[in-house]
Amino acid sequence: MPGLALCMRPRGARGHGAALTFVFASVLVTAAVTNCLPHEENPPGRPVARTAPGAGDGRGEVDQRELARAAAEAMADGKSGAKAAEEVVSRSGDRWGVVYDQREFEEFEQALDGRYTGVGLSARRAAGGLIEVARVQRGGPADRAGLRPGDRIRAVDGRPVDGRSAAEVVALLRGEGAPPGSPVAVAVQRGTRAWTRTLRRASLATEDVTVRRLAGGALTIRVEAFTKGTGRRVRDAVRTAPGGAGVLLDLRGNSGGLVTEAVTAASAFLDGGLVATYDVHGEDRALYAQPGGDTRRPVVALVDGGTMSAAELFAGALKDRGRAVTVGSRTFGKGAVQLPSRLPDGSVAELTVGHYRTPAGHTVDGRGIVPDVVVADRAEERARTVLSGLGGRS
Repeated sequence: MPGLALCMRPRGARGHGAALTFVFASVLVTAAVTNCLPHEENPPGRPVARTAPGAGDGRGEVDQRELARAAAEAMADGKSGAKAAEEVVSRSGDRWGVVYDQREFEEFEQALDGRYTGVGLSARRAAGGLIEVARVQRGGPADRAGLRPGDRIRAVDGRPVDGRSAAEVVALLRGEGAPPGSPVAVAVQRGTRAWTRTLRRASLATEDVTVRRLAGGALTIRVEAFTKGTGRRVRDAVRTAPGGAGVLLDLRGNSGGLVTEAVTAASAFLDGGLVATYDVHGEDRALYAQPGGDTRRPVVALVDGGTMSAAELFAGALKDRGRAVTVGSRTFGKGAVQLPSRLPDGSVAELTVGHYRTPAGHTVDGRGIVPDVVVADRAEERARTVLSGLGGRS
């Protein structure tokens, strides 16, 4: 169908509110977006292997005609077509299968473009269940209102947030389908001073790649999500880095993004070659890096349990190809390829049609990637030590 590609969602969640809450779970500034593959990745002349459809993948199979029929019959009876489709998907055993209404899917497409509606801050849960501002986007509503990292968020629209997850607070700040210009009252505390400020949500661009120079000369490239343009920004950062300077890739909490962008980012460190393989209805396909990447610069990739989907593909490629030492904890383990289809009421069902594997053939889905150096505490400090040991001037 026009405008839809083969996709790998960060995580399936049946039920609209649950899906949106998870998608915007960590930060408001960065949407946890879909992972969409192009339809063809094999260079001309390269044959694809074929396997039996569904062989060994452990997924439930959903007939798209059955899905559409169930939705149409429900609509004819004055019921929700999306709800009927959800029931079919639930019975199928497809653990990643999910149905989104039309508005939700449009929001995901906006997120792919690196856009979102919000106030321009990210939140984190601090000690004692308190919620703090983790980061403020320059020029956004929160920045103009004077909010700073470390400020405590006490309430959103009069609802106390202590004890809530960061995901819940993010959902409150963003609003359920709230348009740009809509108000949201945020109660804030800084030290002994407390006040409430009404912010106006705005349409903002995400800041998915941030680059900073470490004291020893190394570069930290933080990738929040793989939205459009992320791969190019990573490549630009590597190309303009001083010669001999190591790169610390921070992929912690990166819940995925466009697979094509992850491949472009991997191309910054590879001179062509395999990035990943995947299957669609049993047909094996492959993703290849572009030639000309920096193959000599020392690289360390930081990962954790929040590193998912396209971010796992990226980390797995650098690990298997010997281009990065991975440090941190086991990644999430989401490696399902999903095919979206439009239902009669405009909603979109995403069904699992395959899985991807790292260059060494390791399956990611349900397993994750175990880093070369497993460390739970002070992972960034350990990563810098490893980078220094590689000769990366950290």
